[in-house]
Amino acid sequence: MAIYTLNWAPSATDGSPGRLSRMGKRTKLLLKSLAVTLGTLGVGLWMRRRRAHRLPQNVWARPGMKVTFRAELMPGRDAAQRTFRVKKILPNGRIILDGVSGEHVEAEFETAH
Repeated sequence: MAIYTLNWAPSATDGSPGRLSRMGKRTKLLLKSLAVTLGTLGVGLWMRRRRAHRLPQNVWARPGMKVTFRAELMPGRDAAQRTFRVKKILPNGRIILDGVSGEHVEAEFETAH
């Protein structure tokens, strides 16, 4: 399959405005490479956006859920004083709580009964 382009330089013989000429091998290779590269980038960006909107399947806490710190981490306080509400879940599995600064992991909390 030959790809043709319009050569806008006037012909030396008749002075016409342009003529049809075959596209060079390098140009074809460049255009094919460009198409593959753009297609790959498009799929990569689409998959990244799709993955960003999804929560992992094994999330141990949900926004609005109440979690209780283990007694070893807050000695001298009863369960009501160690309970906080989940404000946000981070992509790495850690959570941010209302009323407590910092990021926290699942191991810091009591297991749900």
